[in-house]
Amino acid sequence: MGGGAMTLDWIAGANRLSPWAQAHVVVAGLGTSGFAAADGLWSLGARVTVLDDADSGENVEKATLLEKLGVETRIGPGSSATLPEDADLVVTSPGWRPTYPLLAQAAERGVPIWGEVELAWRMMHPDRVIPWLGVTGTNGKTTTVNMLESILSADGRRVAAVGNVGRPIVEAILDEVDYDVLAVELSSFQLHWVHTVALWGAACTNLHADHLEWYAHEPDPMDAYAADKAKIFERVTHACVYNVADEATRTMVEEAEVAEGARAIGFTLGVPDVSMVGVVDDLIVDRAFIEQRRDSAMPLAEVHDVHPFAPHNVENALVAAALARSIGVRPQSVAQGLRDLKLGDHRIQTVGEVGGVTYVDDSKATNPHAAASSMRAFDSIVWLAGGQAKGTRFDHLVQTYGEKLRGAVVLGVDRAVVAEALAQHAPDVPVIVIDRADTKAMEDAVRAAAGMAKPGDTVLLAPGCASKDMWSGYDARGADFAAAVAQLSDER
Repeated sequence: MGGGAMTLDWIAGANRLSPWAQAHVVVAGLGTSGFAAADGLWSLGARVTVLDDADSGENVEKATLLEKLGVETRIGPGSSATLPEDADLVVTSPGWRPTYPLLAQAAERGVPIWGEVELAWRMMHPDRVIPWLGVTGTNGKTTTVNMLESILSADGRRVAAVGNVGRPIVEAILDEVDYDVLAVELSSFQLHWVHTVALWGAACTNLHADHLEWYAHEPDPMDAYAADKAKIFERVTHACVYNVADEATRTMVEEAEVAEGARAIGFTLGVPDVSMVGVVDDLIVDRAFIEQRRDSAMPLAEVHDVHPFAPHNVENALVAAALARSIGVRPQSVAQGLRDLKLGDHRIQTVGEVGGVTYVDDSKATNPHAAASSMRAFDSIVWLAGGQAKGTRFDHLVQTYGEKLRGAVVLGVDRAVVAEALAQHAPDVPVIVIDRADTKAMEDAVRAAAGMAKPGDTVLLAPGCASKDMWSGYDARGADFAAAVAQLSDER
């Protein structure tokens, strides 16, 4: 984060009380986090310029609001081509790659680049500091953060779930509510632009190939992706939670530069060793945060307090429990929080039963590992898959779970990637390819799956791919799946 000759010296150590009126800050991108960053910087007194090449109706509306505050906005094609000469700091959208011209210009000129996460951390200091509990990982982040928020609430803590879960952290920092703790979901893109954040507790749920297109400029995209995930453990003050079954997450913790006294806490679906949380006789137990951990474990919840019940969701609950316990949450609050939880749609959600066949919407499974997690929960599956594969492969998934497949229906722009894995590793599984490229493809896919399924089977929408080749998001894809199932039910 070196400063160029023209950069203000105090930016490197800036906090809420710094002389922001001296600074010209460029906000790159007018998405959810960009809007919050611009609002936060304006509240600090900075001169703010927002740049975004998209002039969508939503961006025009946001730009109008910001301009009323005195924030300069430039939207439309070419708006972000050139970094203003007098920029002292760039705060970037997590979706913008480091190779984007504006960011490349900033790096070349020595202008510091932060993300909204770094900005929020600085805005909290030096006089409004509260603990952050952070979660990253390829899969399970959002569910884990929602579980953590519910557990903390059950313990009487004022908590906000923020970050990649949907609500910008800056927005919570600007709230009039005095939160006790923040439950923060952090993507690899967000972590890439973190420099000084020091979490109370941090967890990486798992590490598998995903979003490698964002790292296409790197010599080894997977290594670069993993390195950004590992940044969550840097400077952690109390607890680093890793997945015992995923060696990469343990390595992240071992190699992290943490604060003195920070502990490594493992989680496992098996019986936990000392300094772990795990499962014993259908109980989630703690052998990390009790005095007698050498020879005993503290029951926290029953595994069936986790809903929807699936092995990977129990893992998510273990992560949430470990982070909550690291900050002193009472044992009974873990069970209460898990029972109180209301998850959003499209996460292993049963949307119908037709002719003895269960239809399950896990449209949130947007990469192969997430789809594999779904498959662990069912025995005989007709699989709906495909969309934007984002440079990932399906070979390991099909090798592992191919024997569970009654059939498969593939659709979307990268349907051939899924079909090729099935042909190579599960050649006996019948595959139907849906070639149409509009959203009515889901209706065709559900009908095809229904034709393959037999009573007792599960038709599982776990695409393993992103949705924006045909839909506005995974939620719209899931809604179309549910609508097609409802239509099927009406016809029966």
